[in-house]
Amino acid sequence: MSGQQSALPIRTSDPKEQSHQRKNTLTVDPYAAPEVYYGSSHGPRKVAKGRTYSAGNAPRRYLIDVEDTLKTLLAREDTDHNIQITIDDHGPKSIPLGTAASGGYRNFDVRGTYMLSNLLQELWQARAYGRKQIVLDEARLNENPVNRLARLIKDQFWPNLTRRIDGGNIAQVARDPKDWTKNPHPRMYIPRGAPEQYEYYTRIARQHPELNLEVIYLAEVPSDDNYVRDLNAAPGLLAVAVERIEDTPEGYPDYRGLPFVVPGGRFNELYGWDSYMETLGLLVNDREDLAEAMVKHFCFCIRHYGKILNANRTYYLCRSQPPFLTDMALRVYDRIKHRPDSLQFLKDAILAAIKDYYGTWMREPRYDPASGLSKYVPGGLGVPPETEASHFVHVLNPYAKKHNMTFEEFVNAYNYGRIWEPDLDEYFLHDRAVRESGHDTSYRLEKVAADLATVDLNSLLYKIESDIARTIRAFFRDSLHIPPEWQAEGQASIETSSTWDRRAKKRRLQMDKLMWSEEKGMFFDYNCKKKEQTGYESATTFWAMWAGACTPRQATLLVSKALPRFEVHGGLVSGTEESRGPVGLSRPNRQWDYPFGWAPQQILAWTGLLRYGFEEDAQRLAYRWIYMVTKAFVDFNGVVVEKYDVTQQISPHKVSAEYGNQGADFKGVATEGFGWVNASYVYGLQIVNAHMKRALGAVTPWDTFRAMTQGDPVAAREAFEAPTSVHVAQHVQEAVLVDYKHGQHVALPHSKEDEKERALAQQGGYVGHGGEEANGKAHWKR
Repeated sequence: MSGQQSALPIRTSDPKEQSHQRKNTLTVDPYAAPEVYYGSSHGPRKVAKGRTYSAGNAPRRYLIDVEDTLKTLLAREDTDHNIQITIDDHGPKSIPLGTAASGGYRNFDVRGTYMLSNLLQELWQARAYGRKQIVLDEARLNENPVNRLARLIKDQFWPNLTRRIDGGNIAQVARDPKDWTKNPHPRMYIPRGAPEQYEYYTRIARQHPELNLEVIYLAEVPSDDNYVRDLNAAPGLLAVAVERIEDTPEGYPDYRGLPFVVPGGRFNELYGWDSYMETLGLLVNDREDLAEAMVKHFCFCIRHYGKILNANRTYYLCRSQPPFLTDMALRVYDRIKHRPDSLQFLKDAILAAIKDYYGTWMREPRYDPASGLSKYVPGGLGVPPETEASHFVHVLNPYAKKHNMTFEEFVNAYNYGRIWEPDLDEYFLHDRAVRESGHDTSYRLEKVAADLATVDLNSLLYKIESDIARTIRAFFRDSLHIPPEWQAEGQASIETSSTWDRRAKKRRLQMDKLMWSEEKGMFFDYNCKKKEQTGYESATTFWAMWAGACTPRQATLLVSKALPRFEVHGGLVSGTEESRGPVGLSRPNRQWDYPFGWAPQQILAWTGLLRYGFEEDAQRLAYRWIYMVTKAFVDFNGVVVEKYDVTQQISPHKVSAEYGNQGADFKGVATEGFGWVNASYVYGLQIVNAHMKRALGAVTPWDTFRAMTQGDPVAAREAFEAPTSVHVAQHVQEAVLVDYKHGQHVALPHSKEDEKERALAQQGGYVGHGGEEANGKAHWKR
């Protein structure tokens, strides 16, 4: 979808949420979710005139005519007419509102960009719920911005990003805005191993001809390059996991799609590594139900499509994304292990991860036998069809002119092999590899991606190998039987931990040998074709810390030498300016290069730093990122976007790079944020402590906060206490690595709080702690 459209009146509340709705309209929580605050519990609301308060303590409420106030507010304050109130607007920054206690006769001014933009957001939502008049708590306008954004993520953004695929919504979700055919209509593709879904969707199409739904069986081998190219003439949605529910009144088997969270903006499908990052935030917000469902979707994809797909559309059948399944599944298992079916859930996920490992990442051309490392090298033929129509015009036009063809004629001839252009073949080989890496695009990877054994991919595979070894040893008595449906070609029927330990050890040794630079103190991508390191400085170097793929000594060098090269105002920048090189009209900026920062790079670096005992560095980086996101949220009408210019202090969400910035295109109120930024925010709040949260709530820059706490031993101690509240799976929390050079376990630095946490885990299993909320007493003042 091109922008965020509020679906608030349509969303059905979870039963757990409904149980919290207040029947007494006088005591409704001023911070309640919109469906509670503006829904049934809001009306009719009466003002409690008989209640008495001590002077100055009465909570202020405003009696507001929604439509009139909205028109007045926008006319006065929205001077650039984008239906947002931001620091770029030049209105009076003040509007009088009548109090509810006086029946609207006594006015108080609401002042400042933050409170006025919150007023716009509240009025926009009230109108969406059909409210003509409301009683609005002032607490919703001057709410601590950190608390407000965390609340919106939990109560609104996650629900509004949640999707299902089944007969109830197939017409909407199967329609592809990128469908370039002459007859665009919803098409549903079903793998051969899921005949129950084929029968189900065929029945839906038959019973509802108005949907114009086409249900198609995929080929037995759905990832064949020629077959996937031919599917581009009729692109469609790929089936994912469903659950059996009560049969229809006519006796037909019925199904309901398992839920999943989409990234947001124009990305409206089940995406690969976005889902992992989102899971980290969902677990903080106690939504393990959504996280568990997404793991099951990935297991379905691996079983039927052979891999975790870039996304569940036909044109992604040849392409995967960075693999995080084992860590994702283990984190979810930590939250559901009390259930009797939890071990089967973990077993299914590990079986799927093993099949993906063999079938995707350890098979040529992705696997490079000479180095023993793996690369991003997806299949595919021709021009990637899902891109914007103009994306490759500058590349293809010279070839079209060379062959005396129109642009469209040349693309068709090239895609179907009627024209041979080896230089273009090489170009699109690397282009597809960039897209599979998730880092599309970057000068780190451009025109070379398929030749690179990247630090990020090999760190992930080391983590997978280590996770599988530990899981087989700890949960399956060191012997895991592989059923036929989960076996990759040539795979053994029994897996043991020692095999996976050896694989992890071998990969780590190869990373040390080919990727590590002692002089620079960081890991570099390895060019398998040129047999050399690329030298491009990327924040993916810290993924080795997240995976536990580096020694404690290497981790110390990464922090002392590499970290200062990436740390900027808003956290970690994706790459250094020096490595990116000069940019201009002939060499435009790429979105995964300097000066842009992305949530995944922050999250993985924080977790890696905590793993090796660098709590202060993790807290500082988390503070910088959260501050930047909060500042944009406060100054720009609640905006939360896909990526940020982390070098900018004023408007970091305004990004000039290809593809623009998802999440900024909304009117009145942001209803989704962006998936992995939402996750990074609530995850990061588990890393910083209460003292830092109070400073962030006052939108205090890091340098100011550091100056405030320097020389104050009490504040400094509170500011840098070990973060015990971060939700990390037990296998991640353990600060022990094997030094393969000496064959000994080396304990990493850890705090007293870590010892307490470990003692609790030994006594009764791992216990995840909820983050301490800021007290909320200091309201926003500006």
